[in-house]
Amino acid sequence: MLYMILGQDAPDALPRRKLARPAHVERLRALQSEGRLLLAGPRPKVDASAANEAGFNGSLIVAEFASLAEAEAWAAADPYALEGVFEQVLVQPFVKTFPE
Repeated sequence: MLYMILGQDAPDALPRRKLARPAHVERLRALQSEGRLLLAGPRPKVDASAANEAGFNGSLIVAEFASLAEAEAWAAADPYALEGVFEQVLVQPFVKTFPE
């Protein structure tokens, strides 16, 4: 089943985000290579191409996991969670309806 992982950045998380990003992306690439990643990306604080300097509200990942518990465990082990980038992480089942 698909699960949505919605990470909310902690205040002033941008420096930690930059440091943890390579390991975070590596884990996403592993999901992608397994055919389990539907989408992933950051949620910028501003609607502009300079979002990298303004910072981020958090990130959204939609991926396939065997269970909610597995999705929660994956999210808890993510470098953004471990390094304090995320102050809160919400994991919920997700049903892809469109595009068909």
